[in-house]
Amino acid sequence: MTSLLTRLTAALPPGTVAVAGGTVVLGAASYVHLGVAGHSLSTDAMANVSVLWTIVMSVGIGLFFPIEQELTRIVAARAVGGQGAAPVLRRAALLTTGILGATLLALGLAAGPVADLLFHGDRGLVAALGAAFTGMAVCYLTRGVLAGLGRFGAYGTQLAVDGGLRIALAFGCALAGLHSALAFSLVLAVAPVVSVLVTLPALLRASGPGDVAGWRELTGGLGLLICSTLLAQVVVNAAVMSTKLLAPTDSALIAALLSALVLARVPLFVFGSLQASLLSGLSAAFEAGDRAAFWSMLRRIGVVVGLLGLAGGVPATALGPWLIEVLFGARPALGSFDFFLLSAGTVAYMFAMVLGQALMVFRRHNLQLLCWAVGTVVLVCITFAPGDVALRVILAYALGSLATVLGMLTALRLSFPGAAAAAAQGAGHTDAASPLGAGAVSR
Repeated sequence: MTSLLTRLTAALPPGTVAVAGGTVVLGAASYVHLGVAGHSLSTDAMANVSVLWTIVMSVGIGLFFPIEQELTRIVAARAVGGQGAAPVLRRAALLTTGILGATLLALGLAAGPVADLLFHGDRGLVAALGAAFTGMAVCYLTRGVLAGLGRFGAYGTQLAVDGGLRIALAFGCALAGLHSALAFSLVLAVAPVVSVLVTLPALLRASGPGDVAGWRELTGGLGLLICSTLLAQVVVNAAVMSTKLLAPTDSALIAALLSALVLARVPLFVFGSLQASLLSGLSAAFEAGDRAAFWSMLRRIGVVVGLLGLAGGVPATALGPWLIEVLFGARPALGSFDFFLLSAGTVAYMFAMVLGQALMVFRRHNLQLLCWAVGTVVLVCITFAPGDVALRVILAYALGSLATVLGMLTALRLSFPGAAAAAAQGAGHTDAASPLGAGAVSR
């Protein structure tokens, strides 16, 4: 068992183990937060929290997670050349503030319609949504620099503090007898801001001086990446929002779908511990010209993702309908086949994220966006086809994710025809360094 664990750890990108502990806490926090809310709130109030949680985890991630990804890539590349991260951090902070300000302005101007359409007229939840966006913005800004510098201890600490506070605050609301959707929603705003303050000293110490970072360096691919990430979040989170629009009065189905999605996406929370270290490792290998290490890392992480999918999908399919009733207080609305489709969609989505990071390192943001656009078109077509609402939105998630994977595989095969051979070579020679020549990467 020890040797197997050692081999599995060695197959992961550097820094994964350091991040994994914090990811486990943050992943568990999502279940605890929603579970406690489900047992404390009325069906309508829980539906409001479900919608807000979905928007935060889709639009919020779509807008601000690309900042973390680009910072990780840029800072890791500068570190290879001996450059510090402080100039990049300063420019990125201004850029993040601008994106956040525009988002909050739009949300404020549309507060009335948003409240009426999504939250039964409760404008307090619109304010909580804006606060949660603010927490996400500062988190992803700082995590991107920490990941690029390889400071995965501080990165994992931030995740753990964020998750620990969500758990503590959720139980605090329940013990205080609060039956307010607003109280449980504000947890998503308070916890991330505190976690950033805890890890800010470590970030500032690690961000050394360097050459001034140009705006083009930061923004060159950011617009395309934000569009790609927003579409990716549409694919992975559309089921709840689509049901809200197609069956607005079915609060029980809306709450059950969110609970089912969270359960079926357990592997995604584990996968989150791989993403930061994977992108940092791929970027460093690319900048160093280590072609064999790059493709070997990509191949091995694909195997890990497949195993994660099996480990999470089998129990979710078998026990999902029972678990969402016990853990989240959801009403019976979904069956085992629904959980099978959700689990299959999660596996495909994780593969798409891995392949998308490879395209991003190659600066092929345009191909990544095109593939997510194809997946979104498939999702929309299935969502608005005739038939049962629950089956349509779940099937749309699975087939939309699969279409994206097939598109990215095609893009990699056509753009980098030597990729398969390089991956096979890397499997046996992970320490060999060979230049990433013009034949390997077409920019």
